[in-house]
Amino acid sequence: MNTIPSISAFHRLLSLPEPKHPLVSVINLSESIFIEDEVWKGFTNRFYCVALKREAKRKMRYGQQHYDYDKGVLSFTAPNQVQYLDVATMDCDSAGYLLIFHEDFLLKHPLAATISTYGFFSYAVNEALHLSEDEENDLIEILHKIDKECLHIDRHTQEIILSQIDLLLNYSQRFYERQFITRKNNNHQLLIKFEKFLNDYFDKNSAEKGLLTVHQIAEAMNLSPNYLSDLLRVHTGQNTQQHIHEKLITKAKEKLSTTNLSISEIAYTLGFEHAQSFSTLFKKKTELSPLEFRKSFN
Repeated sequence: MNTIPSISAFHRLLSLPEPKHPLVSVINLSESIFIEDEVWKGFTNRFYCVALKREAKRKMRYGQQHYDYDKGVLSFTAPNQVQYLDVATMDCDSAGYLLIFHEDFLLKHPLAATISTYGFFSYAVNEALHLSEDEENDLIEILHKIDKECLHIDRHTQEIILSQIDLLLNYSQRFYERQFITRKNNNHQLLIKFEKFLNDYFDKNSAEKGLLTVHQIAEAMNLSPNYLSDLLRVHTGQNTQQHIHEKLITKAKEKLSTTNLSISEIAYTLGFEHAQSFSTLFKKKTELSPLEFRKSFN
């Protein structure tokens, strides 16, 4: 796997001069020419990228999915993730910007801890975020401020630039959450698919598969774990793990009240390797041990 080691190296691959700042750069796509290079067939890097595209038609793969820039204009990638770029589809007349900032630029700043909470950096679906023209202009204004500040490298530079990046990410979070709400029909189908997957999993022999994980269900639905949890949280108030636990407890109550299976046997049929883990979760969720719950029906 190829690695793009620095922002300077990335600039060279786009036929651009050296960046104004070694750890952060705002790139104007209309000034970029992507060099034909083997690196694009599969690469990683150590910087975050926020791409704001206008009328761009490009094919880029991130994880197992393709971003479709014909449908959206704002997309995100995180460090150390495998990416692919089809340079043959690049349109030199495309308008837009790339904001790239190295993970080291966040050190000793609160954003270093909070940036991982933004679900759109693990967006493994085939679309980007949709913006109005006014919203695009608001983000471009922020990018211009960052670009201008890159000319000043002093003790204030990091705080000023990161405050602008923080503002941009807050705007992005608004667009991200809105997209869940505005796509009600599509999201409704995803919720139905999620519920069906849970029911099918627990109606069959869960013990043979082990304890259901967030990653398993997200992979089955062709979504990233963060995206699925964000979708569920917006529409149901609970994330994926909470839904899994809720289903586990429902099935456990059913078996405790309608069968003579032992606690260990029930734990096993639900996918638990150890009965104690099952009992701990059950008591945490119901304030009763499995035995106490069973006795309440006698």
